[in-house]
Amino acid sequence: MNIPFFQVDAFTVDNRPLTGNPAAVMPLDAWLDDKLLQAIAVENNLSETAFIVKDGDKADYALRWFTPGCEVDLCGHATIATGHIFIGDRDKVTFSTRSGILSVARDGDRLLLDVPASRATDPHAMPELIEALGVDPEETLYTSGAEDSYLVILPDEAAVRACRPDFGALKSIEQLIIVSAPGVRSDVASRVFAPGFGIDEDPVTGAAHAALAPYWADRLGKTRFSAFQTSARGGQLDCTLQGDRVLIGGKCTTVIEGEFRL
Repeated sequence: MNIPFFQVDAFTVDNRPLTGNPAAVMPLDAWLDDKLLQAIAVENNLSETAFIVKDGDKADYALRWFTPGCEVDLCGHATIATGHIFIGDRDKVTFSTRSGILSVARDGDRLLLDVPASRATDPHAMPELIEALGVDPEETLYTSGAEDSYLVILPDEAAVRACRPDFGALKSIEQLIIVSAPGVRSDVASRVFAPGFGIDEDPVTGAAHAALAPYWADRLGKTRFSAFQTSARGGQLDCTLQGDRVLIGGKCTTVIEGEFRL
């Protein structure tokens, strides 16, 4: 069996390859066994592999996401990467997912990803999380949505960049761990850790910005802001809060095209 294979850098910096977050995009004629899908994601060894099949019912395609460790409920960067490959001549492409209908639309020279917002439900002290991160936060929140997460707010971007987590201690946490602060060259800076999903640090994370958008919209007093994920690769995003949805803008570039052979 030969499966078409695309590797896309999503949410790139100035549209440069080798920045942003790489995702594998693999179209299928029909769903393969879940164990085989997981094994392919392990073989790809990227933070996310996106599998799609034509839908024709609720959306253009059905879409699923696998990390090297598990299937997840929401992955923003792999969704915008899939849209980059399959939007074609259309203005918008839609996907049926575990998180409902998601879309990727053209917006000038970039793409616009539409995902459900994740909102803070209550504060969490989480001393073991803070100790493992090695930070002194202003506040720690728990956000509930398609992907639940811990949101750790730090005083400035320098503190975000300086964070050196104990990944072994974080491995038992089955939520995204987001550290964030006011940015220097962008409104908001962040990093994302997900050892519980088999990913120590995710380079750029759309799902995390579904949680960051409501928080920072309230704090900044504006519904649209710029964001930069300060991982080693780096990633640029533009976030707009629209009610219970978040529009995340960014650019993608294809770096590999070929076949995956089974």
